[in-house]
Amino acid sequence: MPGLDWRVSAPSTPSGESSSERGVLFTAFEPSGDQHAAVVIRELRARRPDLPVYAWGGPQMERAGATIIEQTGGDAIIGMPGLRKILDHHAMHKRIVRWARANRPLLHIPVDSPAANFPICKALRRQGTTVVHLVAPQLWAWGSWRISKLRRDTSHVLCLLPFEEEWFRSRDVPASFIGHPLFDHDLDAQALDDLARKMPEGGPRICLLPGSRPGELRGNFPLLLEAFERLRAKYPDLVGVVPATNEAAAQWLREHAERGRGWPEGLDIVADQTDAAIRWSDVCLVASGTVTLQIARHARPMVVFYRANPLMYSLLGRWLIEAEFLTLPNLIAGREIVPEFVPHFGDATRLVEATERLLRDDDLRARQQAALAAVCARFDGIRAGPAAVDRIERFLSPDGGGSG
Repeated sequence: MPGLDWRVSAPSTPSGESSSERGVLFTAFEPSGDQHAAVVIRELRARRPDLPVYAWGGPQMERAGATIIEQTGGDAIIGMPGLRKILDHHAMHKRIVRWARANRPLLHIPVDSPAANFPICKALRRQGTTVVHLVAPQLWAWGSWRISKLRRDTSHVLCLLPFEEEWFRSRDVPASFIGHPLFDHDLDAQALDDLARKMPEGGPRICLLPGSRPGELRGNFPLLLEAFERLRAKYPDLVGVVPATNEAAAQWLREHAERGRGWPEGLDIVADQTDAAIRWSDVCLVASGTVTLQIARHARPMVVFYRANPLMYSLLGRWLIEAEFLTLPNLIAGREIVPEFVPHFGDATRLVEATERLLRDDDLRARQQAALAAVCARFDGIRAGPAAVDRIERFLSPDGGGSG
């Protein structure tokens, strides 16, 4: 199979070209960032149609109304990490700073990806640009010593999770809870049911979600295949669906399986149908990430894991990770409401056992579903797009009074 491409597209306009209108600059480097930023950009464009919105970002941001200076995000789905990626990002950082120096944006909104965004924030702050983070860096989980860097290089943090505002404010970083973009729009139950009816018949129904980044796919997908095969050996009518992020990721997953033991019987794969696959399922077996909140919206029971390198975890991870839980539903609930194997080492035995307990025990599934509904209730009545723009507009006002 040919190597997967980490490259980003070349700038659509010369990166040093000066614009006659000062605007807002978004920088997002992953598909999740593209999705989160698009919600805010759409609301910002609706309120201020004459305000230029520029971005290093992806297709969703462009559809929302941003002028894309350079496409990003593809490398987070179908890439191979390595020296070329590091050099690409270093060169892109220089282009962003050069563009900002020429165009003097009113506001810089970095979206998640702290490793990529922190150096850009530092450079733009030195140029006098106000910086407002969209998606709080997860310093509460690991690397809390970076709080001084965040405090120095940001004016405000827009938090997607309920507990984050207090965590940052208690450390003298201005922050606001704005809700999560996943909850901004109601699910189209009829459309999702129509898609779900095209998925495999049988039962139990297992949804396998390995993540979206290349490292996640390589590390997590073999474990999910093993778990599925072991479960199907015990439940002959069991069927499964893997919802891939896009067609390129789906192709990679198929080819990866074929290079191993082959694609398992009873397992299907779909692209860009994550909500439908979750709705179709009885239980989800999922790599830890934002998708766990998608599953919570559907009140589907889940088992969460994240495969880690034992050596790297022993040397670094166990000293750096500070949070009691690393799975979003558990973090928000403040207790373990879903089985969490993060980090996970070894084979699929514990994942299979936890999944079997959910399949066998109706009361256990019902309790988890009720707890997930309570987690989702924390977002009731809060729309991330409008709440974010409410705060952003304070920084765009003549007095710039948005730091509180």
